[in-house]
Amino acid sequence: MSQDLFQAPDYYQLDELLSEEHILIRNAAREWVKREVSPIIEEAAQEAKFPKSIISGLAEIGAFGPYIPEEYGGAGLDQISYGLIMQEIERGDSGVRSTASVQSSLVMYPIWKYGNEAQRQKYLPKLASGEFIGCFGLTEPDHGSNPGGMTTNIKDMGDYYLLNGAKMWISNAPFADVAVVWAKNEEGRIKGVLVERGMEGFSTPETHNKWSLRTSATGELIFDNVKIPKENILPNKDGLGAPLGCLDSARYGIAWGAIGAAMDCYDTALRYAKQRIQFGKPIAGMQLQQKKLAEMITEITKAQLLTWRLGVLKNENRATTAQISMAKRNNVDMAIHIAREARQILGAMGITGEYSIMRHMMNLESVITYEGTHDIHLLITGMDITGISAFK
Repeated sequence: MSQDLFQAPDYYQLDELLSEEHILIRNAAREWVKREVSPIIEEAAQEAKFPKSIISGLAEIGAFGPYIPEEYGGAGLDQISYGLIMQEIERGDSGVRSTASVQSSLVMYPIWKYGNEAQRQKYLPKLASGEFIGCFGLTEPDHGSNPGGMTTNIKDMGDYYLLNGAKMWISNAPFADVAVVWAKNEEGRIKGVLVERGMEGFSTPETHNKWSLRTSATGELIFDNVKIPKENILPNKDGLGAPLGCLDSARYGIAWGAIGAAMDCYDTALRYAKQRIQFGKPIAGMQLQQKKLAEMITEITKAQLLTWRLGVLKNENRATTAQISMAKRNNVDMAIHIAREARQILGAMGITGEYSIMRHMMNLESVITYEGTHDIHLLITGMDITGISAFK
């Protein structure tokens, strides 16, 4: 088992922009990843298993709903703290970060923002502690980038609703205790529905044979005449804007998380290049390798500045959907490019489980697609700057 020697790059002294609390929170997450995630993650990825043993640790470092108020079990932190925690977790593995960000932004966030007080009290403390794990059902087999076309539906049966349909590519689905599911009512209006494990007609088959996010449990949500109590409908927001508001929070976390993956690849490649001797000297002294490394640190630094500023805007409730899309798209693209360049620096060693790079590269192939594809985010920016939608 190799030791985690990660040293985070900070080329522009961006730590000076963070508060003491930010640094303490980030460092606690960083040390936890080194101690609890790094020693087990390669084996977990090879075996395609989510390491459930880390759930309590994720809760302890505040990874579940860090910005949720303390009265509901959250840590009551700001948005930069949330981002830093996601950065450190994804430095360990994108699949583990997916578990945490789904729990926070796609399950706890809508219950907190769109739910009533009884729903908040019932679910949020258990989700914050990791006693409950949640998932988010929006994507369907035939509706990914166009979620408004969903066919999953609820019908008012008087004392309850009847839920039918299916969701696909759902992180945490195989072992989730509660699912936040989006379905159309009889008027075609999208509603949030809280579906609990054990409800008759509700099943969560696991998705197997993934080459990416192998440490994240992915599955389907199947609803076959599931009876939903009326108190399980989220009352305070509906329409497509409700799930899209959750995605804004999740995409923000991804923008930070991707930096963590990029930093890990860069740090690994830099250390390897200094140690690997060819033609009588370290390959770090070769011009082409220096070009790769210099471009990596430049792009990481640009992404750090972009995301820090976005965090400030989020704290001030001024960040727009389009700004979040830009950061998600830019940072994931940056990270996947760095992973590919780092793999080349390591040569054949880069494809082995002895190093994290190939695992990051495979994971990022999913991250660049989920919660808004690379192309969709480009069109969101295009629509924002031109005022013309390319979606219709």
